[in-house]
Amino acid sequence: MNNRNGKLDLAEPREACGLFGVFGVPETARAIHAGLFALQHRGQEGAGIVVSNGEKIRSIKGMGLVAEVFATRSLAELEGHLGIGHVRYSTTGSSRPQNVQPIVFECVDGLWALAHNGNLTNSQAMRRSYQEAGAIFQTSTDSEILMHLIADPAYRGRPRRVERALAELQGAFSFLLMTRDSVLAARDRYGFRPLSVGRLGGGYVFASETCALEQVGATFERDVLPGELVVVDAKGIRGSTFCEPVSGPLGQCIFEHVYFARPDSTIFGQSVHETRVALGRQLAREHPVEANLVMPVPDSGSSAALGYSLESGLPMDYGFIRNHYIGRTFIMPESDQRSGQVDLKLAVVPGVVRDKRVVVVDDSIVRGTTSRRRIAALRKAGAREIHLRISCPPIRHPCYFGIDFPSRKDLAAAQHPLEDIRRFIGADSLAFLRLEGLLAAFEQPGDYCTGCFSGKYPAPVPEQHSKTALENAQAAPA
Repeated sequence: MNNRNGKLDLAEPREACGLFGVFGVPETARAIHAGLFALQHRGQEGAGIVVSNGEKIRSIKGMGLVAEVFATRSLAELEGHLGIGHVRYSTTGSSRPQNVQPIVFECVDGLWALAHNGNLTNSQAMRRSYQEAGAIFQTSTDSEILMHLIADPAYRGRPRRVERALAELQGAFSFLLMTRDSVLAARDRYGFRPLSVGRLGGGYVFASETCALEQVGATFERDVLPGELVVVDAKGIRGSTFCEPVSGPLGQCIFEHVYFARPDSTIFGQSVHETRVALGRQLAREHPVEANLVMPVPDSGSSAALGYSLESGLPMDYGFIRNHYIGRTFIMPESDQRSGQVDLKLAVVPGVVRDKRVVVVDDSIVRGTTSRRRIAALRKAGAREIHLRISCPPIRHPCYFGIDFPSRKDLAAAQHPLEDIRRFIGADSLAFLRLEGLLAAFEQPGDYCTGCFSGKYPAPVPEQHSKTALENAQAAPA
């Protein structure tokens, strides 16, 4: 891929969203608010909370960070004992107010709300079918498909209607749904996206990452199973299978461990921090180099850098300092916004790197300008040699299941030899972890989707996919 000057343009991965829901928890809105803060790294375009007191459903949502959305509205407006919340990064549908979730909609039996993490691969065909039948869509997200399925007369008879609706969906999804008196949670049959259940006092909590459970004092109970619908209401909590899990390996997103999740989370039953340390150790075994120190690209490269240091015996130091008032670059939806954030995000500590041979450990290279800018900053600060080590394999294939790199033309490693990438970013050496080395860090390696590395996907993929595919979707002429 090229930038405006005809050169490589490398960037960082961007993921979908964070979900948080509660039932029977005191100060429901405040609990969801705190949970969304813990998940803010998963999406910074928009945020929302929907709460019910058993009679009425109230919502606050808007564009921006959690703190910004709720700065001018009081959580006291959201009175109730159950609710769901969402932080968004757009992987389907553009960044605009109509697409902020949770989406609230009305059926014959009252108001509902839904929040989604993932990408549906059959959304275009289903949307067109409903539009041709006269349905009106209020957003350009694939998430709204489930709304129309639930409202469809063919699926009436709750809760079987929700199970039947979910079974129609293909692709990757973790959903939180709510009615005026219940909260529902579901994961697709491949288990692409994480979703956990916790206990807080006499109530229940759902979260995309376990770090959000810890944030509110909840105790982890279990993960929502692939193909499972969990319902909690005044009768208690119960689970049912809406779709049999796949008979073979699952499709858990390996990038949750490589990049997206917070290191203090447990994802798919495995510690994120410990996994990244193991990746760093393997990286040191595969690609050793003579150097004076190891330094991470914060924050997702920190645990892998620790592993590299422990395995290699090289001391670890912090040559980059992150400005924590600047959001993660991958969250910015457009490339010009992302490049503008890079210079503000990290600062070099000159005394750490001056006249040193440094090993820089990062989690990935996708298509941004970040790696080149960082290497240039280290050169300017006086680093003598810079050896970049990446704790995952080269990304050469699109993702159709919730990561925002949908085309091979946008992937540097798919378009250019690794030596060209090395020259572009300006490192003395560049090396990636082998796929076999990556998988060696996992207890159940066969249950992870590695399609972005290998081109082999656990589920069928659409022939065409783009972030804005549903943006101007119209029904075909009669």
